[in-house]
Amino acid sequence: MTARFYITTPIYYVNDVPHIGHAYTTLACDVMARYKRTRGFEVSFLTGTDEHGQKVEKAAHAKGETPLELADRVVKRFQSLWDKLNISHTDFIRTSQERHKLAVQEIFRVIEAKGDIYLGEYEDWYCTPCETFWTETQLLDGNCPDCGRPTDKLKEESYFFRMSKYQEQLLAHIDANPDFIQPKTRRNEIISFVREGLRDLSISRTTFSWGIPVPNNEKHVIYVWFDALTNYISALGYPNRNGDFGKFWPCDVHVIGKDITRFHCIFWPAMLMSAGVPLPKTVFGHGFVYLRGQKLSKSRGVVVDPLEAADAFGPSALRYFLMREGTYGRDMDFTWERFRSRYDSELANDLGNLVSRATAMVASTS
Repeated sequence: MTARFYITTPIYYVNDVPHIGHAYTTLACDVMARYKRTRGFEVSFLTGTDEHGQKVEKAAHAKGETPLELADRVVKRFQSLWDKLNISHTDFIRTSQERHKLAVQEIFRVIEAKGDIYLGEYEDWYCTPCETFWTETQLLDGNCPDCGRPTDKLKEESYFFRMSKYQEQLLAHIDANPDFIQPKTRRNEIISFVREGLRDLSISRTTFSWGIPVPNNEKHVIYVWFDALTNYISALGYPNRNGDFGKFWPCDVHVIGKDITRFHCIFWPAMLMSAGVPLPKTVFGHGFVYLRGQKLSKSRGVVVDPLEAADAFGPSALRYFLMREGTYGRDMDFTWERFRSRYDSELANDLGNLVSRATAMVASTS
């Protein structure tokens, strides 16, 4: 029987343009996918775009576009970048695709039938950029603890997922599967968070319309994270278990940035437990790519355009630098000086001289 390997990037939000962090994650997955193919594995390598939510709807309206028009425009940038960097993905999922919508509504129905979804009312502080609710005690000076931006007090009817029900089961799974969350620092963070106590999760919104409707209640759209996380199985044809879903699930590794480990290591496993779907084998939360010690931020002008880097030095040089420069799992600091230094000393001089001498030797003996 052919060995199989399934690896995924996170799906990238279309309310932004591709940056060096997106390239870093995707290149790491590409390297692993290529290695597994050389070892004889049949590989499924998924990437894609997360296109729903209030942020996208607001951004589109501000530009005089529909949300789908904005998504179509930004998606082309991601696809062009992956082509430029020779990414060998086998599928590109978009959350606006019908195959994804069908899977999201089906897993919602399954979890609801289990008794794990109920209708209630939600009131808390909401960060639109992060698409996340926070309690008042979690805020930092009234702002989102993740991104530092202002939050709004929202009260609305909402469907809830009984995530609290799966607290002990999740802790038991993490304990029994040491490789489930990597690296160890991420694992410890998640265990600490879960032990503080899980609350039921609000999984629908009524204040905007750009999303997947709740089955049998189209006044609600499904919460963007419940929607987005399902991409890992919607791309395999879930709920049809006879095709790629039956071949490749459970996923061997979700590769993500460390800022979204909570969603992938708590929300997603609890959803799967409720739906009766096996959990992924590993979630790897790597560090951030910084620019001269500063976190990437388009609004503050702290950006590195991977297309610019690939055009200036070549896509292979960018691939080499990103995989060579840092220790995977930890934060990495990008500087143009370090890029040029490695390009000159390791690629042009060391590798270039080796290739030159080897070809000269072959030529002299032929």
